[in-house]
Formats: sequence, structure tokens, C-alpha cells
Amino acid sequence: MPATAEFAIRARGLTRKFGDLVAVKDLDLDVPRAGIYGFLGPNGSGKSTTIRMLCGLLTPTRGNATVLGVDVSGNTEALKPRIGYMTQKFSLYGDLTVRENLEFIADIYSVRRAERSARIAELLRDYDLERQVNQLAGTMSGGQRQRLALACAVLHRPELLLLDEPTSAVDPRSRRDFWAKLFELSDAGATILVSTHYMDEAERCHRLAILDRGVKVADGAPSELQQSTGMTVVEVLSESPTRAHALLVELREVSSVTQLGIRLRVLVPCTIAEPQDLISRALAAQGLPAETRVVGASLEDVFVAVTEARQAPGAAA
Repeated sequence: MPATAEFAIRARGLTRKFGDLVAVKDLDLDVPRAGIYGFLGPNGSGKSTTIRMLCGLLTPTRGNATVLGVDVSGNTEALKPRIGYMTQKFSLYGDLTVRENLEFIADIYSVRRAERSARIAELLRDYDLERQVNQLAGTMSGGQRQRLALACAVLHRPELLLLDEPTSAVDPRSRRDFWAKLFELSDAGATILVSTHYMDEAERCHRLAILDRGVKVADGAPSELQQSTGMTVVEVLSESPTRAHALLVELREVSSVTQLGIRLRVLVPCTIAEPQDLISRALAAQGLPAETRVVGASLEDVFVAVTEARQAPGAAA
């Protein structure tokens, strides 16, 4: 099988500048077909800029990308019928009803009249929008608008879905239901690229890239990333977590300390011998008895580890 057939998206050296600001820098990307690939990163990390370059809305400053076997540069119109795109802000028409929005999208993608009614009825049922069919989109709840936006994005049965922080304005239950739909679409053969800053969502992706200030700092299956942080994670249970935090962040052997209620997660490089004993002795020496244990890395630990590494003295910019 040709390499281009294995991947829905391939990018090499993808870079986008806005004046002196480098929003995305030298991004290499391989997104396998028929899976969910995530972009994890905070606001300003380059997630939205990358997605907009991949669907042809932004021209790269340098580098290139191939989407569904087609060079994005100069071929946006050819790719349009094969891609579904959902922005992080609700971009449909608030003064149109649910049905009118779906009819409008059907017109944009030239869905045949003979198929249109059945397809819209199918989406209204599958996305639980039948009761809102005549409701103005602008009066719907966040979760309802999200379901409508996804229904519109998949109306023309695209091979690839590009979703830019689609759950940023909805409640946890709506987020859960939304992800159930994404798994259904993936199981049916669609490729999905979704950006998020939620750790629990990133853990649901089949593969994941972590972006930090426009640079990809990690890439792999969530489980692979969790096993390759280069850090030992020591969990600390203390009655004085704030004092313990202040003490541990001063230790030169410690890379990072995160407080979760009365628990602390302490990242120590794997090159440091007996990290659990090191932490316990440091706390006991200051009259702060605590329970400690070595635990597996979470995806948040991975994110902290790779971004802290970029901030270390001598790290590449």
C-alpha cells in the first residue's frame, strides 16, 4: 500500500507566521485513516491554525500538506466535498430553524434532492434533534447547537472530519454524548482530527499530538506517551499540601509539582535514584510526614513533562 494511502493527513515542515509571530513551526504530521487523532494544547498552541491550513482556509508560510491523497495547495475545491469542518464557535445561522440549517448545508454540498429528505430525517433522529426541528438555532442550548453543528458537518458523508475544540462550551454530559457519536463515525470508517484542551478527551483519542507554542512536542497513542515521559511520578498525600508543595518545588531533583486537593503529583526525572525515598526524606526533614507512592503517569503528567522540557535551560526554542 502506498504511504499516502495509509494516512488521511500527511504534513512536512508545516509553518505559519503572522508577522513576527510563529503560530505553527515545522510541523510534521501523520494521521492514520479511520481513527480519532487528537491535538492537545492550551490556547495559542497552534491547534486552530493547523486545522485551518489542513482544510485550505490558511496558506502555509512554508511546508506542505497532503489530505486524503490530495495536495492541499491549490486543490481546496477538490477536497471540500470530502471534508467536514466544525469550528470552535457555533457558525450556523441562528435565525434559521434546525431544518433550514440542514437544508442550507445540503444546498452547499449539492446533495441530490432525491436523497435530501431521507438524509435530513436520518440526522434529526440520530442526533436527537427531532423535537427541535422547527426551533431557531439561536435559541437552542449549547449541547443542542453542538449536535446540530456535527449533524451539518457530516451531512454530506465526508471521509475526514476536522473538529476545532468542538466541546469547549458544553456541559460534561453533552461532551460524553458527543464523543459517543465520534466513536460511531470512526467505527464506520471516518477519519477524525479533533483539537482539545481537555485531558480526559485527549485520552479517548487513538493517537495524539501535543502542541506547545506552535511546536509538536510529543506524538503517539496516549498509552505510549504515558509510558515514555522520562519521569517517575510520586504521589504525595499530606495534611499540609500547600507547605509540602512549596518545599518540593525547591528541590533541584524535582521537575514539577501539581496539587490535586490534598494530593500532590511530583515529577522526578528517571535518572534520579530512589525518587520516592528522596521525597519522603525531604518532607520528614521539615516536619511534614506524608504518605508517598510511585504511580503511573497520567496524560496531564505527560503534558507537563514535555512542556517543562522545552522551558529547561538549553532547550531548543
